[in-house]
Amino acid sequence: MLNVELHGPVRVLRLAHGKANALDLELLAALRGAIEDAAAAPERAVVLAGAARIFCAGVDLNRVLAEREDYLKRFLPALDEVCLALFHLPKPLVAAVNGAAIAGGAVLACAADRRVGARGARIGVPELQLGVPFPLAVLEVVRSVVPTSRQGEVLWNGRILVDDVARDAGFFDELVDAGQAEARALEIAAELAQLDGRAFAWNKALMRAPVAERIQRDGPRAAAEALRLWSSPEALASIERYVAATLRR
Repeated sequence: MLNVELHGPVRVLRLAHGKANALDLELLAALRGAIEDAAAAPERAVVLAGAARIFCAGVDLNRVLAEREDYLKRFLPALDEVCLALFHLPKPLVAAVNGAAIAGGAVLACAADRRVGARGARIGVPELQLGVPFPLAVLEVVRSVVPTSRQGEVLWNGRILVDDVARDAGFFDELVDAGQAEARALEIAAELAQLDGRAFAWNKALMRAPVAERIQRDGPRAAAEALRLWSSPEALASIERYVAATLRR
């Protein structure tokens, strides 16, 4: 489900869950535990990667359709918690986007301090096209990396982007050839691991403070509304159409 590897001063968290590393309650629980362990571990930097040729294909929509509101009541808060745990990790975090990073997968990448994309890797946040809203933490994490001038294209239009277009939209800091994303992410993480850990953590906390303040202020109201909209008959019908048209082909 999630493998942990040590490379000198760098700890690698590798998603290895099914064919597409789809996000469900079990993977989120494993991620949350791995993030807590990484924060307390002696390694000074972290790389988040995906097994095989997919980084993370997003939320397991079949599970949402099967279990509906009862599942969403547990899943949506867990998704917010993991996104924020990655976003606020007090160590350098580098995402190695080795393949598709769609919806929730793109958000996991955006939570990192640096993102390396493999050429050809598809990335985007099509939630609104699917008919569901962005949970507050998800929205804030994506907004933190996408330039204001590109947020309409990325958030409202939900386009799936690749290569230079994805880099220009803020999803990637740099691009490498296919198969090289993790190696380059390890290099960057090793460089960042040389920084003074206390100074890095303090400055990162200051940079992330506006997001933390908004979550504290608006979180409960936003969470209730996200659950209402995600579990509405209209949203579930839209998800079912999307799954029938894409995932079950």
